[in-house]
Amino acid sequence: MKQLLLACAALIAAPLSAETIAITGGTVAIGDGSQPIQGGTVVIANGRLVSAGAGVAVPAGARTIDATGKWVSAGIVAGASTLGLMEGYGMSETNDLSADKSPFSAALDVSTAINPNGQRIAVERSAGVTRAFVIPGTGNTMFGGQGAVIDLGTDSDPVTRPRAFQYIELGEDGMKPAGGSRPAAYALLKVALGAAANPASADFAGKDALITRQDAEALGPVLRGTQPLLVHVERAADIRSVLALKKQYPAIRLVLLGATEGWMVADQIAAAGVPVIAAALVDLPERFESIAATQSNVGRMTKAGITVAVSNADISEGPYESYLGQYAGNLVALTKIPGAQGLDWGAAFAAITSKPAAAIGMDGEIGSLRPGRRADVVIWDGDPLELASAPTAIYIDGVAQPMTSRQTKLRDRYLNPVEKALPKAYER
Repeated sequence: MKQLLLACAALIAAPLSAETIAITGGTVAIGDGSQPIQGGTVVIANGRLVSAGAGVAVPAGARTIDATGKWVSAGIVAGASTLGLMEGYGMSETNDLSADKSPFSAALDVSTAINPNGQRIAVERSAGVTRAFVIPGTGNTMFGGQGAVIDLGTDSDPVTRPRAFQYIELGEDGMKPAGGSRPAAYALLKVALGAAANPASADFAGKDALITRQDAEALGPVLRGTQPLLVHVERAADIRSVLALKKQYPAIRLVLLGATEGWMVADQIAAAGVPVIAAALVDLPERFESIAATQSNVGRMTKAGITVAVSNADISEGPYESYLGQYAGNLVALTKIPGAQGLDWGAAFAAITSKPAAAIGMDGEIGSLRPGRRADVVIWDGDPLELASAPTAIYIDGVAQPMTSRQTKLRDRYLNPVEKALPKAYER
């Protein structure tokens, strides 16, 4: 009896991700830039990917899921998101995006504010998004603070990596809080990096101090190259100015966000070895800094040898991470337009899976179905880059996720409404 109780206790204590699962017969999209594999198998064990591809053996005792006629892919990674920080516009109580009145900037850590129960997280998860880079907004300076990588699962601890990168604005949005011009922004940046490099000689207490000691300390990992510096910048001239930072601080791991005019300086970005998390398909500029926008931007930068991911950066409303599949699919369509530069299917899918992860040095952990990665797997009823396709099952860290959200519940409730099913208020 005692042994039976111990066995039951062990089963209860075992994590849900410990189950071994084999998903067979589907079209497998690994997410590493390779092309889809017909009739492949994906094996998950202990929350990690064991193998994926053609001719993969099903382990003894594994629970088998038949995906014949469906697609099995890596989960989508949102490379620029506010998930967990804000629920919607016009509701300041739910908005932790920026801190305009805070004395701190670079020291801010968004991972402490992520709300895993937000309604938006469930909505985006049900569209096949399994991880997101949560980017802070800027307040009284160009420094937004330290962003986080999160999962969109139902677990209570969504943070995959806190302080995953430092975020700053150095275009039109960066010049405003820095004093009104780009020279003012770069002067402030120079002071901040100088204080981080040599805090003993920095003035933190004077009335004219431009940065706090805590902010300077937070920039230390950036200078040492242990924390990527994610810079939102659009104009070609601004991109060149940002790349020049590597000459003074060679250890800095720059990542460009947006880069709408990146195609104009693609050779320089490639030579510097700097990855880009690009704005997707921006061709109608809303600002002077993106006046040379073109839908071929991502394709041209990729052709130049740059690691390019696709994001929701610069989307005026939203953001809606569920659009990422559509953006990637449009990049495939561009290859059929004379004079345009797009991506083939494998490269386009990688742009929303492994490429964002690679940009911040996490492609060994997330973003593809390669062995050892976290088991973020989505089963689709069709090609994930087609508008008509939708997920039928989602796994995050090997754990099956609910396929419902507030939107699906409202849809089901009012799809065929009858009087007795209406809320109490409708009885009048």
